[in-house]
Formats: sequence, structure tokens, C-alpha cells
Amino acid sequence: MKKLISFLLFLVIATSCKSVDSPKPVSEEREESLVANDTVVIDSEENSYEIIIIEPGFNAWLASTARPRHYYSQSFLETRNHIYVTNWNLRVNQPFQFDPNLYELRIDYNNSEDYGYEINYKLYNYFIYFQLRYKQKLGPFVVRI
Repeated sequence: MKKLISFLLFLVIATSCKSVDSPKPVSEEREESLVANDTVVIDSEENSYEIIIIEPGFNAWLASTARPRHYYSQSFLETRNHIYVTNWNLRVNQPFQFDPNLYELRIDYNNSEDYGYEINYKLYNYFIYFQLRYKQKLGPFVVRI
């Protein structure tokens, strides 16, 4: 299976400055459950591409807040994804200017490939979620839902 767009995003969750009591240890079962619930594998029956996103809260946000499937056309999603991926990759290549904990891995996205609706939909929504959560701006557009 081609994994042209395979990438993992491990993002460090910013912690607040207040003091915290000693944290409760996380059991191995609980840790596996957390990772399983925060991992989104985007693959498509239309083609053999796959994206893996590990991001706490993205699954819940996608189900509860994101626009429903087919709200946007595939050409709209492809155009926005091309812009977002280009800006993302520029930031990956500039770790002294942009937080390398946010922009860890390069995304290999070819705008002349047809990745199908599902992959473009979830990738676009991940970029929206990322921008809202981490107060980043990956394009010239106002980020809204």
C-alpha cells in the first residue's frame, strides 16, 4: 500500500504555569486507550493513500464541531489543503522561527494527485483544528467553522 501522505503528528500539549499536585500514574491500559482514541487513520477505499494523525481531542472535535461531509466540494478542499500544506512544510523547515514541537514532520502532498474526498476532508479539518487550538495561521484565510 502506498503511503504517500503518511505522517505522524506528535504535538506537545502546553502546560499551564500553575503548580500541580503529584500526577497520578497512568496505567499501560489507560495509556493505550488514550493513544487509540486520539489516533485518526485516514485511508480511502478510492485509492491507496493513508494519513495517520495522533492529536488529543481531534476525533471529538471532528465529530462534534467540523462541518459535515460534503459541505465543501473536493476542489475547495484540495485548494485549501495545498495552501495549508505548503505553509506547514515551510514552517517545518524553519525550526528556529516556528515551534518545532508543533511542526515536526513534513507532509508530502501533491496537488496533482487525486487523494479522494475523505482524505482531503479530514486533512482540511485537521488544519482547521490545529489553527484554532494552537492559535496558528497557515494561510491568508480567516479560520472559522
